[in-house]
Amino acid sequence: MNALDTMRALASKGEVQSIAAGDIIFRSGEPGDCMFGLLEGTVELSWNEDAAHETIEAGDVFGAGALVTHDHRRYGNARALTDCRVLVMNREKFLFAVQESPMFAIELLGSIDERLRDLKDCIRN
Repeated sequence: MNALDTMRALASKGEVQSIAAGDIIFRSGEPGDCMFGLLEGTVELSWNEDAAHETIEAGDVFGAGALVTHDHRRYGNARALTDCRVLVMNREKFLFAVQESPMFAIELLGSIDERLRDLKDCIRN
């Protein structure tokens, strides 16, 4: 089972939102109290006044800082590039997900690590 499979299983018990292509999911500076798991579609994350960006796809999570930072403010913008379905998880739901499926935490860390490595590679080139 991978992160996307786990998120799909959690979606049956969680809050899933449909987001239309072009819609803004959150903006830089806004308060945040949840993270999002991308079930379907493509999302663009941008920061530094859109000077840098990253495109993520189904199976990835974004906005995770909201779960670990008190009085969190979003660092960048998230916009749906295509029609999307996202699993919305606040801290309580995330902790429940990790308790129900401990591998979920490892899968998410792996996904975030891979994205960070890709971003570092882009900076080097």
